[in-house]
Amino acid sequence: MTSSKINVAALVASLDAHREGHSLSWRQMAKDIGVSPSLLSRLRNGYRPDADGFATLVTWLGQPAESFIIQEGGATVQEPELVAQLAPLLRARSDLTDDDVAYLEDVIQATIRRVKSQKQP
Repeated sequence: MTSSKINVAALVASLDAHREGHSLSWRQMAKDIGVSPSLLSRLRNGYRPDADGFATLVTWLGQPAESFIIQEGGATVQEPELVAQLAPLLRARSDLTDDDVAYLEDVIQATIRRVKSQKQP
């Protein structure tokens, strides 16, 4: 039987990148997110968050929870299509119109098709 768990290192790396990009302390970021500073401290020490804390963090980051889930037990997880992964991120941006998002999705799809065609003999 396979099981899933939170990839704490990836979650901390994503939070840290956001923190550094916005010149925040961990305490300031905890306040912005609406979680206790101790939650972020526990994460940085390798402990997994509870379900509510995890949901709050990934929602605040604007990333799908699946990006921080890893499979154990040797299960092969098929990676979702790139556009399917990027679409929610593109649509969440307030500086992009629906037409902008559609255009970027088309460009990404075209790029993927080109890369795949170059790999085939």
